[in-house]
Amino acid sequence: MSESTENNIFKIALNLILTCLVSGLIIGCVYYITGPIAKVKAEQMKQDSMKALVPDAEKFAEVPGEKDTYFAQKDGKTIAYVIPTEPKGYGGPIKLLTAVSLDGSVMDYTMLEHNETPGLGDNASKPKFRGQFKGKKLDHLEVTKDPSKTDLIQAMTGATISSRAVTRGVKEAVEKAAQLGGH
Repeated sequence: MSESTENNIFKIALNLILTCLVSGLIIGCVYYITGPIAKVKAEQMKQDSMKALVPDAEKFAEVPGEKDTYFAQKDGKTIAYVIPTEPKGYGGPIKLLTAVSLDGSVMDYTMLEHNETPGLGDNASKPKFRGQFKGKKLDHLEVTKDPSKTDLIQAMTGATISSRAVTRGVKEAVEKAAQLGGH
């Protein structure tokens, strides 16, 4: 190999290495600057979601030893539990936050993140589907396609997998609330 060819290879390699280093530094700086802001924003979104689920709560106290699980409190007393679950839906994991009353009935839930099909599975976040869960206890958290079974959760048309996944996530939250002291 000639000396000029070796010199060209060295220059190309040096340019690639410098480009990678500069790119890495830029990405690192952006993450360093925006990382804390993103964490604060995510925490605020979670607090807002919990307040929407349990509007009467004055405070949300983290359950010791339970990640992202909270006691919703008013006047220093627990009035509900706010419990995260992550069932597998049609489009992947569905991050849910479910509020469960002390008597073990579902107050409400919210979908924090999901990849369900727009217009089908993502309808699980809409009031029509969510409303079916309010006041239901563990024994009525079952999906059905039979419209005469009004005491159960009616599956969304074209989104049975998503319906079952959300119901499973809410059911897991109710079971967890029972372990924490609910019924």
